[in-house]
Amino acid sequence: MSDQKLAATTRTDFGKGAARKARVAGKIPAVIYGHGADVMHILLPAKATTLAVRTPNALLTIDVDGESHLALAKDIQRDPIKQIIEHIDLLTVRKGEKVEVEVNVHVEGEVAPGAVFNQEANTVLVSADATNLPETIKVSVEGRTAGEHITAGDIDLPAGVELLLDPETMVVNVSEPTVQDLGETSEEAAAEAPAAAEA
Repeated sequence: MSDQKLAATTRTDFGKGAARKARVAGKIPAVIYGHGADVMHILLPAKATTLAVRTPNALLTIDVDGESHLALAKDIQRDPIKQIIEHIDLLTVRKGEKVEVEVNVHVEGEVAPGAVFNQEANTVLVSADATNLPETIKVSVEGRTAGEHITAGDIDLPAGVELLLDPETMVVNVSEPTVQDLGETSEEAAAEAPAAAEA
């Protein structure tokens, strides 16, 4: 994972009004914390930051007044309607340091004919080097038949990545398609209509 660089400024005004004013000016309020250091309140460039955090667990190099901070985007608060970023919590990390993150599960392949799969877990909790976090965890269902399933323990994790989830946690379940009883078909209903009219 390559880190992305963002230039930040120190935030001196606080409160909802100040945050709103910052967002209007194209800035995103954020905090940097971790390693026992004092929490830093900063403002990030909205456009560049929004692009940078599109990738889950984005690794960012934040330049604050000439001082560089390596950090992970841990909590991103968005407006529920507009979906614009309102605030970001950034966790300071160091190269070689292990961190716990939720990683998205991406299912690949096609199950056997006559079977369907249901993804039971969208993410898995893992521990990995902060500077080498997997963007996704791939799980293949190629050729899987009804009755089979894939648990967290079955996943082939990248080197250096450790599973922190119960290995028995169901991730993908393969089963037979569910057939819904929709009653009589429209053709049957149409055939019965004239008979009902004659009666």
